[in-house]
Amino acid sequence: MLTNIMRTSLYFPGNHARFIERAPFSGADIVTFDVEDAVPPQQKAIARQMTADNLKKAAEGGSEVYVRVNGWHTEWTNDDLEAVVRPGLNGITLPKVRNADDVKRLDWKISELEQRYEMPEGSVKVSVLLETASGIMNAYEICTASKRLVSAFFGAVDYCADMRIKRTNLAAEQKVARTIVAIAARSANLTALDAPFADYSNMADFEQNTLDGIDMGYEGRMIIHPNQIAVAHRLYSPTDEAVAHARRVKKFFEEEGLAKGLASVALDGSMVDTPVYVAACEVIERYEAIQAKEALRK
Repeated sequence: MLTNIMRTSLYFPGNHARFIERAPFSGADIVTFDVEDAVPPQQKAIARQMTADNLKKAAEGGSEVYVRVNGWHTEWTNDDLEAVVRPGLNGITLPKVRNADDVKRLDWKISELEQRYEMPEGSVKVSVLLETASGIMNAYEICTASKRLVSAFFGAVDYCADMRIKRTNLAAEQKVARTIVAIAARSANLTALDAPFADYSNMADFEQNTLDGIDMGYEGRMIIHPNQIAVAHRLYSPTDEAVAHARRVKKFFEEEGLAKGLASVALDGSMVDTPVYVAACEVIERYEAIQAKEALRK
């Protein structure tokens, strides 16, 4: 069941009113207020307050609203959560996750705040950022550490820094870690979300990088510039031709296969069996979920 359409998560620095005001009009599937790397230490308190004040406003354009807090390796995580876990928040993104205990600790704290502010239990979802060597090595246990988890990001910038390797647009140096995160997310039934693409004016490399990630199993990514949204939405959405073909495969297999007790049938010279049928159903389901998401903006 596809319940999480997360093609784009557009990041806004939590301490800049001019950017925050644009959040309801971004068109992204998710709006993420960042109180971590985008905010210097002396501005953390201001960013928390501005973020908390704009949670409901940011959702008016049909986007879900997340906040990226500071990781548990810092002194700020608890204060971040105390400030932003309020009605109107859809999710928390936890960066630089090292192990399952980081996620469990976050889960416990969110539960306490949900109860305090009379929010529905379990209403705040969690996304994790796997962006260090330890995070990559512990990817599966992290991705299965909480029922709140809905997605896992690969973080290329911090990963390359941690590994002391040069980061490139086409990301050959990231392939192993990037693949591990996608596999861990999928095995835990989470949505795999790709890394931000820093060279935002280079749309050709952005598109190729995104396509490479799609081939690994990524279904969305972190976005750092609004110009990347339209391209990402196009690439992460089934084409009209793919949807039409999926519907034809589904109908044919149900009528000529399942209804007649057959597990495989030939369509246009190609074999259609149960895995092909399931894949076609998933294409249709994703398309319909995206249509429903887009309807919220109208």
